[in-house]
Amino acid sequence: MREQNYAVNGNAQAEQLEVSRVLRNTYGLLALTLAFSGVMAFVAQQMHVGYPNIFVVLIGFYGLFFLTNKLRDSAWGLVSAFALTGFMGFILGPILNRYLGMAGGAEVVSSAFAMTALVFGGLSAYVLITRKDMSFLGGFITAGFFVLLAAVVAGMFFQISGLQLAISAGFVLFSSVCILFQTSAIIHGGERNYIMATVSLYVSIYNLFISLLQIFGIMSRDD
Repeated sequence: MREQNYAVNGNAQAEQLEVSRVLRNTYGLLALTLAFSGVMAFVAQQMHVGYPNIFVVLIGFYGLFFLTNKLRDSAWGLVSAFALTGFMGFILGPILNRYLGMAGGAEVVSSAFAMTALVFGGLSAYVLITRKDMSFLGGFITAGFFVLLAAVVAGMFFQISGLQLAISAGFVLFSSVCILFQTSAIIHGGERNYIMATVSLYVSIYNLFISLLQIFGIMSRDD
């Protein structure tokens, strides 16, 4: 009986150590990729780069995302993760320049940045402290993805009043749920690869920031 208890305790300790390792590596890499992305955004701003064609953005993002997934278990996965986040940062530069050129644009950008940090920090802390299993959100994420995709496509063809604001609000909710889901997956063993955990959290933070930027920008224009 004692040997069995020792084995159970040993497995629990090993699991906890693994969770701690993945969390430490994930948040460490996330901080580095966010900093690198910020540097690339600043470079694009200073170069006054125009926003690329949407197909270039989609091919660049999905190409680098799938490459990172393929290389996730090797050191090249780190290189691909930095390439992905650097690319996303670079295309963020023109977006920031557009908002900074608006009246009160600096306040819009700073508000979106502060709100993004607050939401990410709050949601992450909630899951880390409560240790709740958020795996039940998987179905919501799948359904939400297709609903938002349909809304984006509709926005391309129809000029519906308030649709852009609704889409942005939807992405804020969707990104928030993804942060809860991904953080929970690390804690409860659903994700053991810190590179992919980092990329998933980065994409959620990126979408959250862009969506809040759009919401605050729309509200600023209404004023």
